[in-house]
Amino acid sequence: MVLDGTSPRPASRDALWWQSAVVYQVYPRSFADSDGDGIGDLRGVLAHLDHIAGLGIDVVWLSPVCRSPQADNGYDISDYQDIDPLFGTLADLDALIEAVHERGMRLIMDLVVNHTSDEHPWFVESRRGHLGGKSDWYFWRDARPGSVPGEPGAEPNNWGAAFAGSAWEWCPDRNQYYLHLFSAKQPDLNWENAEVREAVFAMMNWWLDRGVDGFRMDVINFISKDPALPDGEVTATGYGDGMPYFSYGPRVHAYLAEMRRRVFEPRPGTYLTVGEMPGVTPQQAREFTDSKRGQLDMVFQFEHVSLDHDGDKWTQRTVSVNDLRDTLGRWQEALAEEGWNSLYWNNHDQPRVVSRFGDDEGCWFGSATALAIVLHLHRGTPYVYQGEELGMTNAVFDDVTDFRDIESLDYYEQTVVRNQGDPAAALAVLRRKSRDNARTPMQWTSGPGAGFTAGTPWIRVNPNHVWLNAADQRSDPGSVYHLYRQLIGLRHSEPAVARGDFALLDVGNEHVYAFRRRLGSREIRVVANLSAADGTFGRDGLELDQVLLGNRPARERETDRLAPWEARVYLVGT
Repeated sequence: MVLDGTSPRPASRDALWWQSAVVYQVYPRSFADSDGDGIGDLRGVLAHLDHIAGLGIDVVWLSPVCRSPQADNGYDISDYQDIDPLFGTLADLDALIEAVHERGMRLIMDLVVNHTSDEHPWFVESRRGHLGGKSDWYFWRDARPGSVPGEPGAEPNNWGAAFAGSAWEWCPDRNQYYLHLFSAKQPDLNWENAEVREAVFAMMNWWLDRGVDGFRMDVINFISKDPALPDGEVTATGYGDGMPYFSYGPRVHAYLAEMRRRVFEPRPGTYLTVGEMPGVTPQQAREFTDSKRGQLDMVFQFEHVSLDHDGDKWTQRTVSVNDLRDTLGRWQEALAEEGWNSLYWNNHDQPRVVSRFGDDEGCWFGSATALAIVLHLHRGTPYVYQGEELGMTNAVFDDVTDFRDIESLDYYEQTVVRNQGDPAAALAVLRRKSRDNARTPMQWTSGPGAGFTAGTPWIRVNPNHVWLNAADQRSDPGSVYHLYRQLIGLRHSEPAVARGDFALLDVGNEHVYAFRRRLGSREIRVVANLSAADGTFGRDGLELDQVLLGNRPARERETDRLAPWEARVYLVGT
C-alpha cells in the first residue's frame, strides 16, 4: 500500500456521493477478536469485511483504535499517530484500509480532538507549567479567589462533568486546575492556541495521506469555549450546566472553516466529514452543513435519542410515535434545502433500538425491521451500528460487576454508594440505559463466545446469540440482515430515496408513522405501525400492488390494515 496520498480510493464523480451512501460503524473492541485475548482487533475487522460489504455498505466508520489508556474505551487518546496494541499495529490498519478500498468502500476514522488522554505527551508537558512549551495547550485556571486550592468549591467555575463530579481537576504540579468536560483522564484541549490547531491539522493530514477517507468528529462542537468560562445554572446534580458556554462557542465556525481550508480543500478527491454535536439545534446544524459554507457534510444530533430522558439520561420517559414523528420531521424540514441529516438509531453510546423504542420480546422481528424501514427511508445518510443489521437487543446484566462503561459505573457509584440509593433500582436503570448495551460482542454464531472470541470476552456475550446471530441470518432470506440489504439496495437504486424531498403524512392513526419521498414524478410512501396493536391507514388512492418493500409476507399486504409493527414501502407513479 502506498502511503503518500496516492493509495487507490473508490472513485466518485459526484461531490455529494455521500447523500446516497450508507455508513456502517465498527466498534473494534466488540466486533471480532482474532487472537483469543477476548478483545476485538483490526485483524478481526478484516476477517469480517465481507459481512459488511455484503450489506451493500459504502463507508466503514472505525471507532478509536489509537493508543489509549482505555479509561473511556479509546476516546482518551495518548498517541494520535499509532495504534493501541490491543487492536494491532499500523500495518494492520494499512491492510484494513486497502481491503476496504478493494471492496469499493471507504473508511473513516474517529477524530477525538476536543480532549486527549492525560497520558498524552502534550498534557504531560503542559502540566509542568511554564517549564514546558505547551503550558497553554489545555485549559488551566487558578482556584477561586479566597478559596483553598484543591478543596470543594475552589474550582474555577461550577461546571459539572459528563461522567459525574466537577469538570475541574486539581493539579498540584502546576498548582492549578485543568478542565475536563468528561473524565478527569480526558483534559480538554485549548483550541484558542494556534499551535494546538496546527498540530491537529497536521495529524489529520497524516491520516488522510495514509488512505483514510474522512472523519467522524467526536463532540466537535465543544472545541470553542466562552473565554470567560462563566458559572452555569445549577442542576439537580449540584453542579452548573456549562453547555450554553461550550456547545456552540464563539469561534466554532471559524475553527471548522480553518480545518476545511488547511486539511481538505488542498486535496484532490472527496472526503466525508461528520460532526457529532450534542445539543445542536436544527438552525445550528443547518449552518454547519450548508454546502455554501462547506464546513461539514453532516452532523449527528441527539434530540430523537433524548426523547426517553426525563430531565436526565437515567430517568425514563415514555416515548410516543407522535414524539418520534414530530422530532424527526422537524429535523427533516429544517435541513431540507441547505443542510443534510445523519440518520441513526444506534451507536456505541446508545442502547439497542429494538429494546428501546421497539418490542424485543413480543415482536422482535417486526419492530427491528419496522424501525429500520422508517429510518432508512428518511432524507439523509443512514448509519448502521454493528449488530443492528441483525436486530441485536439490549444485554442481560445480572450485577454491577457485569458493567464496564465508565459512565455507568459512575452512575452506580453516585446513586448507590454515595447517596445510599436502592441497588436493585439502580441496576434496573443501567440495564435499560447503559452504553454497555451497545458494546456486548458482535454475535457471529450460535457457538461459544458467539464466534466473537476463542477466549474470555472483555464483556459478557448476550445469551440470545444462540438464536440471534449473523451466520443464521445470512442463510435466511427472510431475516433482519436481508431486509437491511434490501433497504440499502433501494437507497442505491431509487433516486427518490437518496435525493427526493420529504413530507410527513397524516393517515388518521396516531400509531402509524407515515411519510412520502418525491423526486420529479417518482414518489415513495412509507407506512409503519409502530405499536403492538393492529392499525389502519388511509389509502389515499394508493395502488396496493405497488409495494416495493415490506416486513410481512406479500399476501398480507393487500389491505389497508397493518399488523403490529408492520411497515410497507409503496411506489406511487413512475
